[in-house]
Amino acid sequence: MDSLPPFNRAALLLDMDGTLVDLAPTPDAVSVAPGLRATLAALRQALSGALAIVTGRPIETVDRLFDDAPGAVAGEHGGAIRHAAGDPIERVDLPSPPSHWLAEADALERSHPGALLERKARGFALHYRAAPDARDALRGALDRLLATGSGFELHPAHMLWEVRPLGADKGSAVAALMQRSPFAGRLPIFIGDDVTDEDGMREARKHGGAGYRVDAVFRDPDGVRSWLRRSADLGDWAPLS
Repeated sequence: MDSLPPFNRAALLLDMDGTLVDLAPTPDAVSVAPGLRATLAALRQALSGALAIVTGRPIETVDRLFDDAPGAVAGEHGGAIRHAAGDPIERVDLPSPPSHWLAEADALERSHPGALLERKARGFALHYRAAPDARDALRGALDRLLATGSGFELHPAHMLWEVRPLGADKGSAVAALMQRSPFAGRLPIFIGDDVTDEDGMREARKHGGAGYRVDAVFRDPDGVRSWLRRSADLGDWAPLS
């Protein structure tokens, strides 16, 4: 297991869905546990501002759920970054999917009852949590769709397939955050729960920090929240086990 960098030299980078908040039947149904905003705000202060949420969701969604508790946010898998609370959102120059792809995604949602299309700024996701039998059919249809164009790739996550542009991943988000104050010169700790977070973990380790999967270390988001709360109370990292 990676060792934790000293608290006064660390930066904390956290995935959202499945890490900070429990997974929900639909993207709009997630909720923030009582006290979590206060815990993040306390950790942000203790880390001299070096705390960020790194997510595939839009920054606006993070703001709605967390207000300014995290300070820095990287949304859309690094396609949009705000380096500190109150800063402007910087957007990477990435393509949007062709309109006929979105029309096809709409048709796939309609043809598989329970499937849910989530539109994003430069991509989209098809959720099949309520239609598990549609998993392979959706994957096949999206593979065929992507074969008709370029500049995009298909990514699996928790009960969904996501189409997003090449060049947008959580590793690039971590790299961008670590270039600027208050993250520059610190050692990043990245915590995430699925394959989309592994790029962020690898990048954190490249910077001399650590990367942890929720299921391997904390069991579930409640375990993550408990560890964060204990760390905030201590003003130092609580034991991981």
